[in-house]
Amino acid sequence: MTCPRPVLVVTALYDPTADMVITELHDRGVPVVRLDSGDFPASLSVEAEITPRGLEGRLTTPSRTANLAQIRSLYYRRPSGFAAPHLSEQDARFVITQARYGLGGVLASLPDCRYVNHPHRIGDAEFKPAGLTAAAGAGFLVPRTLITSNPDAARAFVKRHRSVIYKPLHNPVHLVDGISSVVQIEEVNAEDLDESVGGTAHLFQRRIPKVADIRVTVIGSRTFCVRIDSGLLDWRTDYSRLSYSVVEASPGVERALRAYLDHFGLVFGAFDFAVGEDGRWWFLECNPSGQWYWLEAETGLPMLSAMADLLEGTVWT
Repeated sequence: MTCPRPVLVVTALYDPTADMVITELHDRGVPVVRLDSGDFPASLSVEAEITPRGLEGRLTTPSRTANLAQIRSLYYRRPSGFAAPHLSEQDARFVITQARYGLGGVLASLPDCRYVNHPHRIGDAEFKPAGLTAAAGAGFLVPRTLITSNPDAARAFVKRHRSVIYKPLHNPVHLVDGISSVVQIEEVNAEDLDESVGGTAHLFQRRIPKVADIRVTVIGSRTFCVRIDSGLLDWRTDYSRLSYSVVEASPGVERALRAYLDHFGLVFGAFDFAVGEDGRWWFLECNPSGQWYWLEAETGLPMLSAMADLLEGTVWT
């Protein structure tokens, strides 16, 4: 079936947030083509020709065909990675690279398409040093942060700021006793830091004494702010202890949000802030592919409708 002016949703098979967005778009009569780039080339094919009129061709899944020149928007969520387990390591590396720059390049070059968000812009914004630097430039309060592979520099930073937390620079899932896990944020002491710090880059950040957390979700021109009370260093470690309340961003924070998103060319972002004891909001990070739908269930904020409006094209940023 060929879909006229569809929304293209690029994500893995299990993605409850994408499921809700697709249902909302279907209810509005907006056609959707869902695919996981990790299914290429087994159950996903691409034909793309560069013509004097631009990029033309089609993407084909087992149930849908999308005209590349007619895709109205692309919702880029969390697709699985390309893989070629049936090939040797060298051959797999070649095949995966060609897929990334071939199919990936096509998905990043769609004409007349709104990206939420563009995959290249997501990649740029996922580098924590870039994000923290952009946040400071946008006007956010940013805790003093050190990125280093030098054990002496790490110990000196911890001693200088006394209360310091460690964060991974990126958080790939790894297995612990066969169970998927991620590296947690934790407080560190100078005596805990040995020469193993020299094995790679690490991020250390002054801990802000906080009374709560704030999750700000920006969807196009809409801003949704939720205060999260938990008493936890990292609220993501125990959702059963969370309580939620809707709050408003100050004009200064709103301007900084827009400046940050404009810096990276994003139209969606999930921002995390710590609320200091004096009430000020301290920027922690912005996830350009962050989760958000569970907050609608907890607060009643019309976030799903805002996302569907953005993808359908009924609102503009």
